Amino acid sequence: MSGRKLVVFNADDLGYSLGIDRGIAEAHERGVVTSATMIVNAPTSADGARVAREHPALSVGLHVNFTNEAQSLIDLDDEKACRRELWDQYRRFTDLLGRKPSHLDSHQHVHRHEMRGPLFAELADLEGLPLRDRPPVVFKGGFYAQWEYGVGDPAKVSPEALRRILREELADGIYEFCVHPGYFDPALEAVYHREREWELATLTDRTLPAFLADEGIRLISFSELAAAERALLGP
Repeated sequence: MSGRKLVVFNADDLGYSLGIDRGIAEAHERGVVTSATMIVNAPTSADGARVAREHPALSVGLHVNFTNEAQSLIDLDDEKACRRELWDQYRRFTDLLGRKPSHLDSHQHVHRHEMRGPLFAELADLEGLPLRDRPPVVFKGGFYAQWEYGVGDPAKVSPEALRRILREELADGIYEFCVHPGYFDPALEAVYHREREWELATLTDRTLPAFLADEGIRLISFSELAAAERALLGP
């Protein structure tokens, strides 16, 4: 593979608040966001579903939420409870949107746990869904403003920071950039909040498309993943 760098910009937390939903929609309409993952057990999940329906080019997957912020919505050490809640949220997604999610990941990366990981892999395999952290997609989580908990640094999510990651950390292949665009929403209590507006400004920066073209980077969505993989492995 020569000069073939494919990037999904995936916005986590669709449905978490009205401000986040508005920011994700804007980052898709005016920026580089091609995919999102939706929380289905939040007060504004129905609004997230509305955004998904109104933006058919936006691939929308399931952002499984077991924790909200610092809570535990279920017993995270109970395998049966985790499996039941995982499948309940999957069915809630299909009820809200009338279709399967395009991909699967989790809020605060709860799927990376040694017990919960196989539960997510089971669902992904049974339903034919891409799962975060699994090939052929390489996960990139460095575009984040709080490298120290609770301390936001706009330089970490500036256009310059994003260009550096894209220029220096990508070889040929398929990548998922995890992003969190949004607008501040007084109805939401969240540690990562004002920082979402910083991310949104960078993801809609007018110079970014030209930079991507110069670097030979092509944007894809999770809905295009299978075709993109075939093209990379082609003759």
